[in-house]
Amino acid sequence: MRVSVFGATGSIGESTFDLLSRRADIQAVALTGGRNVARLAAQARALRAEIAVTAHEDCYGALKEALAGSGIEVAAGTGALIDAAARPADWVMSAIVGAAGLAPGFRALAQGATLALANKESLVTAGPLLMAEAARHGARILPVDSEHSAVFQALAGEDIAQVERVIITASGGPFREWSKARLAQATLAQAMTHPNWAMGQRITIDSASLFNKALELIETREYFGFEPSQIEAVVHPQSIIHALVGFRDGALMAHMGPPDMRHAIGYALNWPERAELPVARLDLAQIATLSFEAPDPDRFPALRLAREVMDIRGHAGAAFNAAKEIALDAFIAGQIGFLGMAELVERTVDSLLSDGGLQDPVTALETVEAMNHMARKRAQALVARMG
Repeated sequence: MRVSVFGATGSIGESTFDLLSRRADIQAVALTGGRNVARLAAQARALRAEIAVTAHEDCYGALKEALAGSGIEVAAGTGALIDAAARPADWVMSAIVGAAGLAPGFRALAQGATLALANKESLVTAGPLLMAEAARHGARILPVDSEHSAVFQALAGEDIAQVERVIITASGGPFREWSKARLAQATLAQAMTHPNWAMGQRITIDSASLFNKALELIETREYFGFEPSQIEAVVHPQSIIHALVGFRDGALMAHMGPPDMRHAIGYALNWPERAELPVARLDLAQIATLSFEAPDPDRFPALRLAREVMDIRGHAGAAFNAAKEIALDAFIAGQIGFLGMAELVERTVDSLLSDGGLQDPVTALETVEAMNHMARKRAQALVARMG
């Protein structure tokens, strides 16, 4: 099986690499990463990839040197990422973080490949286009977010028309019990400490603010087609149940598993079969208790904002995601506080909505990219005022 991994050096990419390295039937096509060229080169050598690509052109020399004598092609830059996605592959992992993963994912679908989608921003910003592109090329998108993989698995063999509701879970992050006053003083280091999952910096902070879960609410609608009223979120601190699907007869089907992304990745890699995976098996007696609580919309407004975005539709998802990425950058840089991220996103979306055009149907990738650019500029201007 020919496989490519976009975002190979991130947390999802590393978990994917672990699974791929255990199989003898894998032919690695393209591996891509960011500035960690030493790790990218090591992965490319281990999997004997055809090409390794860094997103940063100034890292080309270092990657070239690290792969000298290997026979592995080297490239750099955004255009090179898209070109790499055009190489024929049977299975492509889309794990680039943020809107940057959108174009490579689209190009991979044009090959008729199975796209294992960990880049939730693709569905949030351009869901209708992405699903239509897959259908046009006879490609398949398999969800890799643990929550959406859980829903996908719970729906296996079921009539989706019989679904009454879908519940995705959130750990609550490190600030689950913090007061709003305390959240206003939360530091970057505190936001980067997740109680259950080992993830990259940006997604860990998004989990602390529940913006990650907000994106997943929108993603659930775009991938499965459920109405917003059918989609719920609940805080589940143990991160054992990843999602539940409720049917019209009152039954709830829960997907349970350890907080290990290799489960969802492995399911997508081996679908429609199941294969043995190197993940821990649950000992329910040892776990003993599973608890749940409703998220607090006052302390964590991201979920409310996601529902407003789903009501607006159109290009609101692109604006929401772009503003979220700028807000995250500003928090990391110390320009705004932890609670300022939600404020910035709300102000950006409201401002663009009042301009008009935000509700226009998503008909082309170019309009999504234009909204992404516009929302980023608007959010950056607001950061300057907030600072």
